[in-house]
Amino acid sequence: MKAVVITTPGGPEVLQLQQVDDPHIGDDEVLIRVEATALNRADTVQRKGSYPPPKGASPYPGLECSGTIESVGKNVSRWKVGDQVCALLAGGGYAEKVAVPAGQVLPVPPGISLKDAASFPEVACTVWSTVFMMSRLSKGETFLIHGGSSGIGTFAIQIAKYRGSRVFVTAGSEEKLAFCKDIGADVCINYKTEDFVARVKEETGGQGVDVILDCMGASYYQRNLDSLNLDGRLFIIGFQGGTSTQADLRALVAKRLTVQGAGLRNRSIENKAVIVSEVEKNVWPAIAEGKVKPVVYKYLPLSEVAEAHSIMESSQHTGKILLLP
Repeated sequence: MKAVVITTPGGPEVLQLQQVDDPHIGDDEVLIRVEATALNRADTVQRKGSYPPPKGASPYPGLECSGTIESVGKNVSRWKVGDQVCALLAGGGYAEKVAVPAGQVLPVPPGISLKDAASFPEVACTVWSTVFMMSRLSKGETFLIHGGSSGIGTFAIQIAKYRGSRVFVTAGSEEKLAFCKDIGADVCINYKTEDFVARVKEETGGQGVDVILDCMGASYYQRNLDSLNLDGRLFIIGFQGGTSTQADLRALVAKRLTVQGAGLRNRSIENKAVIVSEVEKNVWPAIAEGKVKPVVYKYLPLSEVAEAHSIMESSQHTGKILLLP
């Protein structure tokens, strides 16, 4: 099969489509012929050499895909050859075929094309596990998303609105903010021209928001603490603003704050299966109702993967970038 190989750590040009061996499936796995895969920022970090795949995972990038099942392991009962599915991967999505543990496979949501289904697994599992399972965002609470126009952001806006939260976002251009507003964000803040802490305080009568989903890390840490309400929860999923900072911890105690962080890729197969099952139960109905829609910025052939990475790193995109083998 063809797959994208990281020939050496570096810029987008190190990604090359090469002929490689087909993956072998284990007894609890299925083999998917890939219809589409989607970019995640983690792929660009892996390409630079900083985010190696977990032990035993495919060496090729790609954390999600959609496609058709070609074969199933002997312990697999739910899935059969020919099923149209999407899946959460530990790697290997940038290829024509990929082996996946059966518990990480989802049916294509009703009303969604096989191609567009690739835009959901990673964002849905990330947002559901962090914002809902761990930070317990509930109806009537306020929720701030940094990077509202990203793949994670555009999904988080929609699912949080569906579940009855008031949604705040930050983004870096008026076009991106207008897009966020169109898909349901209530308060849209341009972080380049506004102080998001002041705006959050102003919009919440001085209280702050209940939950923050943060991809920035160090550069926003203090300001995030300052933006939270009593019993507020900050969830960190990325370090685009660095990994090391000094902070005044008094707010943690004074406001009874919780700070958590997590990734998805290095979780156990069992843990991922629990998250995937929760996503199917809680998120898939919202997609079926048309309340959560795929947000796809661009479709590119797998051979143009370097261009796709360049777009992602320029941050000009809104939503997901999909690659088609």
